[in-house]
Amino acid sequence: MSTFSVVQDGPVNALALNKDNTQVVIGGRNVFKVYQIEDDRFREICNLRTLKHLNLNFSCNDVAWSLSDDHYVATAATNGHVCVWNLTKMGRAMQEQDYQDHKRTVNKVNFHATDPFKLISGSQDGTMRYFDVRVKNAVSVFYSNTESVRDVQFSPHNSYTFSAVSENGNVQIWDVRKPDKLQIQFTAHSGPVFACDWHPESTWLATASRDKTIKVWDLTSKPTLEYTIHTIASIGFVKWRPQYKYQIASCALVIDCSINIWDVRRPYIPFASFNEHRDIASGVAWRGDPNIFLSSGRDNTLFHHSFNDAQKPANKANPQGISLNAKGEVVCCRKMNIASITPSSSNQNSLSKAVGLMRKISTSQAVDTFHQAASHTYNFNPNNVEQQESSVFLKLANNYLLHGRSVSELCERNATVAMELGKNDVSVSWNIIKIMYAEEFAPSSMSLNANKHEDGACSAENTDDQKSKGGETPAAQFSGGDEETENEDQVDNAFPNYLNVRNGCLPKGDFFFGENELDVELEGAPVFLDYYQYGFRLNPVTPEQIDWTLPTEAFPIRHKILDRSPPPEQFPDHHQSLSYREDSHTIQVDDQLPGMLANIKPCRKPCWDPSSIVIETLHHYASLGDVQTVASILIVLGESRKYLTGLSETLQEHWLLGYIERLSRYKLWNITNQVIKLSWLPNVSQLNQQSTTMHTNCGKCTKPLQRVGWLCDRCHTPEYGLCSICHQVVRGLYVWCQGCSHGGHIVHMKQWLAQKRVCPTGCGHMCEYN
Repeated sequence: MSTFSVVQDGPVNALALNKDNTQVVIGGRNVFKVYQIEDDRFREICNLRTLKHLNLNFSCNDVAWSLSDDHYVATAATNGHVCVWNLTKMGRAMQEQDYQDHKRTVNKVNFHATDPFKLISGSQDGTMRYFDVRVKNAVSVFYSNTESVRDVQFSPHNSYTFSAVSENGNVQIWDVRKPDKLQIQFTAHSGPVFACDWHPESTWLATASRDKTIKVWDLTSKPTLEYTIHTIASIGFVKWRPQYKYQIASCALVIDCSINIWDVRRPYIPFASFNEHRDIASGVAWRGDPNIFLSSGRDNTLFHHSFNDAQKPANKANPQGISLNAKGEVVCCRKMNIASITPSSSNQNSLSKAVGLMRKISTSQAVDTFHQAASHTYNFNPNNVEQQESSVFLKLANNYLLHGRSVSELCERNATVAMELGKNDVSVSWNIIKIMYAEEFAPSSMSLNANKHEDGACSAENTDDQKSKGGETPAAQFSGGDEETENEDQVDNAFPNYLNVRNGCLPKGDFFFGENELDVELEGAPVFLDYYQYGFRLNPVTPEQIDWTLPTEAFPIRHKILDRSPPPEQFPDHHQSLSYREDSHTIQVDDQLPGMLANIKPCRKPCWDPSSIVIETLHHYASLGDVQTVASILIVLGESRKYLTGLSETLQEHWLLGYIERLSRYKLWNITNQVIKLSWLPNVSQLNQQSTTMHTNCGKCTKPLQRVGWLCDRCHTPEYGLCSICHQVVRGLYVWCQGCSHGGHIVHMKQWLAQKRVCPTGCGHMCEYN
């Protein structure tokens, strides 16, 4: 048969087949019809909504057809009525019984499998009622003690047993002969359970819930979870597929409009899928044949489905894959050639083993398998990879030097440590950092020509000697010259007077007010020397590029010094000066600057900038997950970090916090604190400044003990600060049990609990000391 459908006037909430599977009844708010099922269409037999006396009894929430008598159809009405219809009668007499026992909407009705007159219902009022259609009132009432009963189903294995599921996630098993006490109750889901269905052959009960799972429970002895199917939406209806032990159909409540057929052993991908509905499907009924079923939906349709038209998601599954875990283990699978494997093989167990994705075939069940795609799995487990990495990390963390020496010494030490531990690439990186950022690079990059006497005194005639030799005057050197005519010797005379001043000789025209101010000036002045220390040359330094401000770390700033020095006219050797603006004040600078500035020659343009290489190196190690190397390099660079302009502080903070987190994981608290202390980022450096204070309360008046930890300011008694063993006041560290709040000196409690578990006060609590 093929797939066909019929459209209704409104949404269809439920459907049911007669015992011969030749007719179907459907019900909804505005739909109540009976159809004859033909080869390629539905033929309407009866429309109960056309009767003269319509009321809410015709608004069906669920329908059920007697499994042993084609005459009886039961409906669950939204007004709380349970109606029994006799299809052999006409007109108003068709409604043979109208039970009004429920106080709220009836969610489900179900006929007994063998007794055509027995009927059970579950309602929103939390009760289940057992009816005999020959009697006008309910025979028995079952109280579930829940807000709502969503589904009730008679067991096909025991004529006296039925199951009920409710909105609190519980499943209850009842005996119709004992309405005062349930047999079994267990929590099946973390959310409301909307549907259940007994397996036709095994004592399995399938439950569907809002938690997006379908669970299969074995109720042979005690409830045991056998299988769990994970879906993409909440499930509102489930129905086992006949003749297939492991396959079940499901309909979702939201999102998914498909009807999925699952193999419970493959819980993540449906065996078959039917996508004909355009809105949520509300029910499924198998038509005796496992390859044909009917479905109803909120899209006003009734469908007749054939498995020939099903989509098989497993056919599109990729049998090849790879996965890695945090321990470095790799699992990969590849497709196998199964052309030689056929279902007609004599040994079906071998077939199931060879085809990894095929279901186990049972001789008593119909044969239907997943797409025959087989994969062979390979597991690569590197020996002690995690232990080796942890050992190297610990040794590097304990042996790295991050401060206290020069950059070159730190880099050299760390490179040696990394080389000894087999981290050759890290060792090379440390050596490259040393070459680019070490202090020795400045004197090796240029020659300093300073005329010194043998006794260490300076010659004050440097300027005159240069003039007599035909060299450029200091003013000409400062203003720059033709780069094409300069030679390498001009660079050699860049800082003669700087060294002269350092050796205690002050060139003519210089003045200062004390030894400290000279040191401050010399420490702040040679900005150009700093640039040589970082591995590249700059253009000539202009007065605007020189930082003339004094460092402010050592003393607070009281006010701005507007007049920084006496007018140059008061000095006999003043020269014509130039002015420039700085901080909104005009500052006069001597154009024939004495000392080092007067002899600065124009340097060449930057040959290369190492910052981009360093940033790229840091990103490389970060991509490998080696935050230890990244954080260590950043800390060792010190002030040189300010030249890494392409590296955001947010990213640096992320790297430092990652290193700190890993150090804390290995309980390297001292190194963690050292990294936090050396941090230049506020969010990191403040980590060890957070309070860890814990205030205790008085055991008598519950007032916080804020001043001292053993004396209450209100009670003025140390009664609750006594040691439980020595009965003396604990004025130092105090340990207490979180269960009974008794405690005392750490040493005493540790000794006590090493031998006994009972609280030393005799309160009877079993204390623990960790």
